[in-house]
Amino acid sequence: MDKSFIYPRLLKEIKALLEGETDEIAAMANFAAAVKERTGFFWVGFYIVKDGKLVLGPFQGPVACSRIDYGKGVCGTAWMREETVIVPDVEEFPGHIACSSLSRSEIVVPVFGPDRRIRAVLDIDSTETGTFDSIDRLQLEEAVSLLSKVFD
Repeated sequence: MDKSFIYPRLLKEIKALLEGETDEIAAMANFAAAVKERTGFFWVGFYIVKDGKLVLGPFQGPVACSRIDYGKGVCGTAWMREETVIVPDVEEFPGHIACSSLSRSEIVVPVFGPDRRIRAVLDIDSTETGTFDSIDRLQLEEAVSLLSKVFD
């Protein structure tokens, strides 16, 4: 995947998709679809903070875990740390939650609302180890910042 080619186009597409959108679910659904379509990553989706847990939201890919506890797995860890977490090899991440045995690497990006509280996390899985790096982090954090504006 040529990241220097894909991410600028993806950011432009996400910005257009989110323009004027006020519904979080609709925004996350189109966001996940755009990322999956442009990148071909194995799984792209959101977990939404609800009642002290991360609850499965809009996603693209095979079936997934429905709920994740605070501080558990990669998603819960990103939520707890309030920062993006990149895992080059999920087999080496203590407490990794294996929703699919095909997932080999992962990046999770927190979605902050205007009040700077985490409202959701963007979770992306790859079937290859070492897929995600600082370029993915920066570009996906920028994309998620566009989504953050939809949360009230």
